[in-house]
Amino acid sequence: MSSNMRDLELLSDDEALFEELEREEDNDVASMRERRIKEIQDELSRRHGRAENSHGLYTDITKEKDFMNITTSEKYVVGHFYHKDFRRCKIMDAHLESLAEKYYDTRFIKIEVQNAPFLVEKLQIKVLPCVMAWVNGYAQTKMVGFDDLGSTDGFATAALELKLLHAGVIKRKEDNAQTAQKSIFQSNDTDSELED
Repeated sequence: MSSNMRDLELLSDDEALFEELEREEDNDVASMRERRIKEIQDELSRRHGRAENSHGLYTDITKEKDFMNITTSEKYVVGHFYHKDFRRCKIMDAHLESLAEKYYDTRFIKIEVQNAPFLVEKLQIKVLPCVMAWVNGYAQTKMVGFDDLGSTDGFATAALELKLLHAGVIKRKEDNAQTAQKSIFQSNDTDSELED
C-alpha cells in the first residue's frame, strides 16, 4: 500500500471520528437544552402556583381565623400586627412588601390588631409594630417595635432581612445551592472553616 493511500485512509478515519464527535456534541447540547427548558418550565409553574396562593405579595388579612389558618398551614410565614394610624407600622409595611417580592417561598401577611383580639392577647402583643415569623406553624421570632433593627425609623431592609434569615423563615437560593455542595471541611458556621 502506498503512503498516499494510507494518508487517505487516516484522513477518512479522522473525518469519520470528527463527524461522530460532532453528532455526540449535538446530542449533548440538545439534551442540556431540553433539561434547562424543563427546569425553567418547572420553576415557572412553581411560581405560578405560589402566586395563586398570594406568595410574592404582602397580603392584608381581615379575619383572625384566616390569619391563624395561614400561619399553621403554610411552611414559611411572616406576619405583621399593625395599627393603620401608626407611622412606624407603615414603615414596617414598606420593608415587608419589598421582602415579599424577593422571597417567593415565604408568605408575607399582616393583620390590624383590632381584627385580632384573641391573637393580640394570646401572643402578648403590647407594642407595635410587631412582626412574627413561623416555620411549619411554630413561632421562630418576635420583633417588637424597631428594637431589634437598630432602634431607628431609618433602618435598612437588610437588617430585617437578616433577622428573618436567622429565624429560618426566608431562604436565599444561593444558600440552598451551597448546602448541597458543602465541603466536608466546612463547619456549620458559614464564616469559618475548620483548621488543620
